Amino acid sequence: MDKMVSVSNYHTPGINGRKTLGRPSPLTISFSLIEYDKGHRFLIMDCPTDSTISLYIKEFDRLNVTDVVRVCEPTYHKDRLEQRNVRVHDLPFKDGDVPPSSVLKQWLEVVHESFKTTTANAKNDANKSVAPTTIAVHCVAGLGRAPVLVAVALIERGMDPLDAIEHVRNKRRGAFNNRQIAYLAENYKRSSAFKSANKILIGSSIRSSPIASSANVVSDQQQQNYHDSHQPATNPTTTHMSIFKKMFFGSH
Repeated sequence: MDKMVSVSNYHTPGINGRKTLGRPSPLTISFSLIEYDKGHRFLIMDCPTDSTISLYIKEFDRLNVTDVVRVCEPTYHKDRLEQRNVRVHDLPFKDGDVPPSSVLKQWLEVVHESFKTTTANAKNDANKSVAPTTIAVHCVAGLGRAPVLVAVALIERGMDPLDAIEHVRNKRRGAFNNRQIAYLAENYKRSSAFKSANKILIGSSIRSSPIASSANVVSDQQQQNYHDSHQPATNPTTTHMSIFKKMFFGSH
């Protein structure tokens, strides 16, 4: 049985920039949908409890959530999710921190397997409209650890680190602290499996995505061509630091 912890002191209502779901409840329930392309999505959220999990399940059904990743201590039993064929993964790490290598490895395995399954389903049902799948990930408030993992996944799929930070923050205001921004922008390196993983069929990208690819296979050269074509006319180093400082001092 999961070891349960109380979250009664963690939740604060009325956080701007995030969508509240359903009727008022003892906890503020908010979701931020982060889309990479038509087939691959992430749902960042705060943590459910046994008394509120039913509201989350309704949203999971609507968004075709196949996996839930918990990066904090369990606050609900996972049986009700597993009964609905939703896989629950426990990858806890310290609040406000960056993920250790062991967590990163397991997280990327979850992402890779989910994307691979979606791709296989799309190929098998080429003449049908395949519903996109979603990976839900949460910490306590959904502002630090969960957004970091989603940004890592976007970077692994080829997105520039600063684009990934901005893309997540546009959907989830207040995401990341200073240490997490510095980690993503300056320290995180794509895994050795990135090149092979990037050759998987990923489908057509959504128009709003910072990376739009019409090709089925993303090659290293295509990735480089994209970044080259999107470089600003100004000095890239100066621009990089300017954007980084803006994000850095704008975070909590």
